[in-house]
Amino acid sequence: MALALAILPNFVLIALGFLLSRRFDYGRDFWEGLEKLVYYVLFPALLFRSLAVAQLDFSRTGLLLALACAFTVAGMLLALPVGRLFKLERAVSASGFQCAFRFNTYIGLALAGSLFGQPAVAAAAILLGVMIPLVNLAAVAMLASGSDRGFLRELVRNPLIISTVTGFAWNVAGLPLPAFADHTLNLLAQTALPAGLLSVGAALRIERGDGHAGAHAYWLTVKLVALPLIALGLVRAFALTGVDAAVLVLLASLPTASSAYILAARMGADGRTAATQITVGTLLSMATIPFWMALL
Repeated sequence: MALALAILPNFVLIALGFLLSRRFDYGRDFWEGLEKLVYYVLFPALLFRSLAVAQLDFSRTGLLLALACAFTVAGMLLALPVGRLFKLERAVSASGFQCAFRFNTYIGLALAGSLFGQPAVAAAAILLGVMIPLVNLAAVAMLASGSDRGFLRELVRNPLIISTVTGFAWNVAGLPLPAFADHTLNLLAQTALPAGLLSVGAALRIERGDGHAGAHAYWLTVKLVALPLIALGLVRAFALTGVDAAVLVLLASLPTASSAYILAARMGADGRTAATQITVGTLLSMATIPFWMALL
């Protein structure tokens, strides 16, 4: 019960975003603008600052990074045969492929802070610094395979990859973060998670059946069942405990990133497929995340 209550406020913000977007006449342009603000400004500021000032102890986090990459790659491999298995069009297959392993970082960092405090946020930020480029590489590569947008062009313009790479580089170089810059980035970072959760809720949409129910069920099973189960198995196999174990399982159990829809739409894939995965996965994760965390 305590676990569910700790998680609940984050999902209340998602529900609030959903209600506000439907009950008040803000207009779709408002929510799309907020989504872009979070994706291109607020969240990159949060990632850069978290990584730039983090105490990077690779002797401690090296194993966690390897395990996080392991369950992420497992999701990619499990998602690869879906297109042929269900005889999907390339646009549908490429759009759904990314939904099997991408994760909602807004929900992840918000839950890490709510459940385990700042140490968990710092640990999650370090893992995300490696996982975000990895999942974006795979997603952009698959989407670009049938798109007129080049792979490298999309990669070098991705704000999440840029912010994580520069944050790591800043930290490794041992550069100090000037006080005014740190304060400015902190102000932006403080607004990133609530704004991100509201935009997640606003992006939820109920879509009519598109004839791909089997594929949707497969992708959701991979994302919400197979990946956290693999992560839990790795935690047990390597005898991880405390914050390390909790963060690893939490990141594995997250629903698909809202930005999956943006990326699919921008690269000419099937946006409706990503929207369905985001909506259904986010709703189901309200039950699945507490379940997986309770098994630790």
